[in-house]
Amino acid sequence: MTSATKVAVVTGGSRGIGRAAAERLAREGYSVVVGFAGNVEAADDAVAAITAAGGTAVAVKGDVGDASDVAALFDAAQDAFGGVDVVVHAAGIMRITPLAEYDVDDLDAVLRANVRGTLLVAQQAARTVRPGGSVVLFSSSVIGRALPGYAVYAASKGAVEAVPFILAHELRGRDVTVNAIAPGPTATDLFLDGKTPEQLAFFAAASPLDRLGTPEDIAEVVTFLAGPAGHWVNGQVLRANGGLH
Repeated sequence: MTSATKVAVVTGGSRGIGRAAAERLAREGYSVVVGFAGNVEAADDAVAAITAAGGTAVAVKGDVGDASDVAALFDAAQDAFGGVDVVVHAAGIMRITPLAEYDVDDLDAVLRANVRGTLLVAQQAARTVRPGGSVVLFSSSVIGRALPGYAVYAASKGAVEAVPFILAHELRGRDVTVNAIAPGPTATDLFLDGKTPEQLAFFAAASPLDRLGTPEDIAEVVTFLAGPAGHWVNGQVLRANGGLH
């Protein structure tokens, strides 16, 4: 593999939106580093799916809240494929509880994964992404809704939205874009877990398209931002939510 090959690092790449993005970018010709937290079977399955479709991928285990693990993820991309062109930070956790009842350990876990993890990944991306490349972070359209139980999660994603505009300007002269995607309700394990059929129907009806989003919907937005067609979009948060109200 030569350094001329485009390389994408995708955190949370073994499941949900991250996996859909990893597979979609592989179809665009990227060699993909699938970052995952602990589910080896899911990560190996993602790599196998990419390979079976004619792509190239490796899986790298690590905690996005750990600075040494994040550095090792980017080192693995350099060692395996010669550099990094696109970073998609899809890893994150969601624990839904009214704020008055929120366990402080859960609060720390959400902030560690979603805020600290975003900053550590963005930091390594800022240091390593090659000219012409892109950084894609993940917020959530839940920020714009008054949903009981989502205060901590929404707060963590609000912190993410502070990053793209500032980091894009810090990277002036590098020809590297930085954006975030804020999906609406999307049919991933993270979102579906613990929800009743009535709750899922409520979220589906919130969009005028009358359905939940799919990981593939979001992966298309990732591919747009990562590629030349989306390179003039910079420092933005894109609300990919089907017209959520």
